[in-house]
Amino acid sequence: MKLTVFGATGGIGQEVVRQALGAGHHVTAVVRDPARLSVTGERLEVFRTDLSDSASVRPAVAGRDAVLSGLGARSRKDAGVATRLTRTVLDAMRAEDVRRVLVVSAAPVGPEPQDAGWLDRGVRGIVSAVLRDVYTDLRAMEEELARSGTDWTVVRPPRLQDKPLSGRYRTVVGGFPSKGRFVGRADVAHAMLAMTEDAGTLKQGVGVAY
Repeated sequence: MKLTVFGATGGIGQEVVRQALGAGHHVTAVVRDPARLSVTGERLEVFRTDLSDSASVRPAVAGRDAVLSGLGARSRKDAGVATRLTRTVLDAMRAEDVRRVLVVSAAPVGPEPQDAGWLDRGVRGIVSAVLRDVYTDLRAMEEELARSGTDWTVVRPPRLQDKPLSGRYRTVVGGFPSKGRFVGRADVAHAMLAMTEDAGTLKQGVGVAY
């Protein structure tokens, strides 16, 4: 497949690029600073842009089979960036008639497991309060996707870890894995690539965790 990855220098984004190349896909990595991208490969195209407008992004998505995005705030002071940048990507996709998009959100934005205990509910409440502005941004981003008319999937991980790819994680379409408190960035990337051609995840939020 021909894939475009936004947020390609982030923890999940670089893993998506690395694993996609390893699987034989052609990858366009969209970055602001190419020096921050450590991945290389014959089938890799590095596309530099600051995502200031959709017109500058259109060449990066034209003719692609799917777009995968790890765009988002790195801290509370960046809240709002996920919605703004995702809107730019969606506008470019619409102009180029590209439909498939997978985006990273966060577990607290979606539903909690029905069997969540008091500890999980308490931790979720504290984290949601501390990162309220970030999660408000991610909810707005998800609303943009839902209105976009694209074949979208939102991937909602819990606390992220830097761990080697295991391929051993749980996913729940429309929900979240019971007692799923952590997941590695490499496994989130693996899940996103697996969902790219999974019709069962279209227009769905998918919880992913160990």
